[in-house]
Amino acid sequence: MVVYAAGSGWLVSSGDAWYRGLDTPSWQPPDLVFGLIWPYNFVAIVASGLAVSFQGTGNARAVWLAGLAGSVAAALAWAWLFYEQHALWASAIALIVAAVATLPIVAAAFTTRTWAGVILVPYQVWLALAAALSISYARLN
Repeated sequence: MVVYAAGSGWLVSSGDAWYRGLDTPSWQPPDLVFGLIWPYNFVAIVASGLAVSFQGTGNARAVWLAGLAGSVAAALAWAWLFYEQHALWASAIALIVAAVATLPIVAAAFTTRTWAGVILVPYQVWLALAAALSISYARLN
């Protein structure tokens, strides 16, 4: 999670001037929402991961870990494609992949402990919203 947070933070901050010049969708959440949701998401991922690691079956742990690896790789690809390469459609596809790769994480968490799945639902919703937002950026720019 540290690599994910550090890597995405570095990539996002590297393209700020370019990003501010883009046409934005009218429904984009304010910056404050981004600042609030990401810390929650990281805490939820860690808490859910601990529950699955300590209380889940071997299958749930494997599914959770594979899903997390795929989701993190796709999310980092999104940040690189969007902020570094300015490849808006490719970055939107990467974020769709991240959202889809997160579905097994949520399912594995629910099968382990209901609360572990429930706390990941906002993360799943956020990724779906972010993917839609990324598609909107690609369409507008």
